[in-house]
Amino acid sequence: MSAFRNPFDYRVRLARGGCSCGRHHSQAEHDAEALELRQMQDRVVEGAVMRALFPQDEMRRGFLKAVGAGTALAAISTLFPLGLAKEAFAESNGALEKTKLKVGFIPITCATPIIMAHPLGFYAKHGLDVEVVKTAGWAVIRDKALAKEYDAAHMLSPMPLAISVGAGSNPIPWTMPAVENINGQAITLSIKHKDKRDPKDWKGFKFAVPFDYSMHNYLLRYYLAEHGIDPDRDVQIRSVPPPEMVANLRADNIDGFLAPDPVNQRAVYDGVGFIHVLSKEIWDGHPCCAFAASKEFVAANPNTYRALLKSILDATAYARKAENRKEIAAAIAPANYLNQPVTVVEQVLTGTYADGLGNVKKDPNRIDFDPFPYESFAVWILTQMKRWGQIKGDVDYAKVAREVFLATDASRLMKEVGLTPPADTAKSFSVMGKPFDPKKPAEYVDSFAIRRV
Repeated sequence: MSAFRNPFDYRVRLARGGCSCGRHHSQAEHDAEALELRQMQDRVVEGAVMRALFPQDEMRRGFLKAVGAGTALAAISTLFPLGLAKEAFAESNGALEKTKLKVGFIPITCATPIIMAHPLGFYAKHGLDVEVVKTAGWAVIRDKALAKEYDAAHMLSPMPLAISVGAGSNPIPWTMPAVENINGQAITLSIKHKDKRDPKDWKGFKFAVPFDYSMHNYLLRYYLAEHGIDPDRDVQIRSVPPPEMVANLRADNIDGFLAPDPVNQRAVYDGVGFIHVLSKEIWDGHPCCAFAASKEFVAANPNTYRALLKSILDATAYARKAENRKEIAAAIAPANYLNQPVTVVEQVLTGTYADGLGNVKKDPNRIDFDPFPYESFAVWILTQMKRWGQIKGDVDYAKVAREVFLATDASRLMKEVGLTPPADTAKSFSVMGKPFDPKKPAEYVDSFAIRRV
């Protein structure tokens, strides 16, 4: 019997005081002690490495006196993986800095691993008591994450990049250690436009996307531009929270949207829209949503971060198996999660669906779950930010991609949960038949006839 059909609650039931472990008067006191412990652990590692390199006390003291402790450690770090040694030591001392966490999510199928990890017990498996908090829109997710109301969050793949480079605000270092889903979007049009399948007929249309910094925005713009439609001059594109999209389509406020599921399928279910094209037909295997956390959270809570990411990776692997999709649909459809009819969620997750034009289609890869954060995905996203004027000036594409999309962390922890990570952090792909070379991002941006740079 599955964990969902025979539900059980793994949450920690121990009596607590004013913090997550119950030993402190406040969470701030708990966090301060955890940070102090980590700093002590770091000093232990530094001392051990120094003694190993300079076994004689006199030689060691002479070296430190000559160059200073900070310079000595910096020099040693270039020859020895001091950071990894500290991390390994902290993990071997394994106590979770925090066990009670809040993770925000938007009620869409892209958040499947984050959501299902709660009712199906994946967080508890790794010692965590996680409250998954349904949130109205991406701006709210971003603001609550920045304000530290959420420890981690379901974000659109471009959001950690935008936050890190300061697109639209001051830059704050952010991380994206796991992709939540690949594919899982579609262009849906109002049923009144069922005879307008050629994008050249869409001039004057009003479209919705979930957020300015989203794959939805970039894929819609790419699709329109490839058909000769300027997305800034020939149509209107506005940001609308996913839960409000179908209502706006029904009210005739918009002509269509490129949205995450189950929004597209719900429009079909309600008889107000039809699926024009799945996003996988624009770019098969594209990233969509992501699991993200601030660098500050990762640094201050390395063991908690590790347990949280392993929970997500475990859940993602479970979600990837086709035989689990109906169970997952039943688990995440209720009001406290997606608040959708189970049949709508099933159509998305199984890939057998009505298109709104009288057809039943089958595509098992309509949505899939592959957690690896390929750096080449990040580079492509940055090229589109550059193309449409969201970021200005020179961009070190490879550096930003490496610092935000944490492929190394993902590889290591995928192995720990029994998964096989890819050998390379880059992945080749094409978008609407046009190959992308992540080593030549500037040339790629310049190759487009319709752009804002």
